Amino acid sequence: MKRLAALCLSLLLAASPCSLLKAAEEDEMMGFIVDNTISHIGHDFYYYFADRLRATSRLDFNLVVRERPDARWGSLVTVEFEREVLYRRFLPPNTTELKDEAVAAADLVKQQIIQRKLQRLLQDTTDLERDEL
Repeated sequence: MKRLAALCLSLLLAASPCSLLKAAEEDEMMGFIVDNTISHIGHDFYYYFADRLRATSRLDFNLVVRERPDARWGSLVTVEFEREVLYRRFLPPNTTELKDEAVAAADLVKQQIIQRKLQRLLQDTTDLERDEL
């Protein structure tokens, strides 16, 4: 009986690092693009932007698309990744080239996210954790 308990305990301890790693990966849900836009222009931008990202990447990240309408300049649209602004642009009130702008923004944001992930992988964290840097 003691051998069985020791065997079970050793198997549990051996499997723990893998299960903890899997649990950490499953804790956070990924693939959300949050629409925080207000106007028709902002909603159209979000639609084209999200459509392009879903078509070209795995979406293993979360984004927030925000809009601040302005009567004089149009709408200020920002895209945030982990609370950092990756894209900021005033969209004019005319919507003739809105789809092209949204597609270009999606490509730019995708490249910046890839670049930031690579920088994190190459960052030396032997002495300090990433949140301490």
